[in-house]
Amino acid sequence: MRVLGIDPGIRTTGFGIIDSNINRLSLIASGTISPKVSDNLPLRLNYLFEEVELIINKFSPDIFSIEDMFYSKNVKSSLLLGHARGVSIAAASTNDLLVYEYSARKIKQSLTGNGNAHKDQVRFMVKNMLKLNTVPNSSDASDALAIALCYALQNKLEF
Repeated sequence: MRVLGIDPGIRTTGFGIIDSNINRLSLIASGTISPKVSDNLPLRLNYLFEEVELIINKFSPDIFSIEDMFYSKNVKSSLLLGHARGVSIAAASTNDLLVYEYSARKIKQSLTGNGNAHKDQVRFMVKNMLKLNTVPNSSDASDALAIALCYALQNKLEF
């Protein structure tokens, strides 16, 4: 089973794709999507939608997993994050993918056993679970891989 994880953001969106086969988890691809900061919001959202759709078409995931909304004191930041989540989910829905949403706490709990784990602990577990030589360079890509791994762990996929 192929799982696409998305760590949404209006400036940088991380993506991570894993395969879960019998007794094995493997990294297929990971990276970031970064719209031009100088573009207005509609152009940035359109770019994000198109890039997520390109990733879906290129890698043909079976499942789409994304970080759920978190609430911050900065209402504008939360709204912008909601836009990024929305266009990412729309790209998945347009391509008939099942969408699963996980809170940051659930992702950390699934990978480390601690819902309050630090980013470094999550990155360490991503590296170990996927048997990587080094942690991904981008924390956004690493978080996206953690989201994909969360789906695999929550649904007890064989690995």
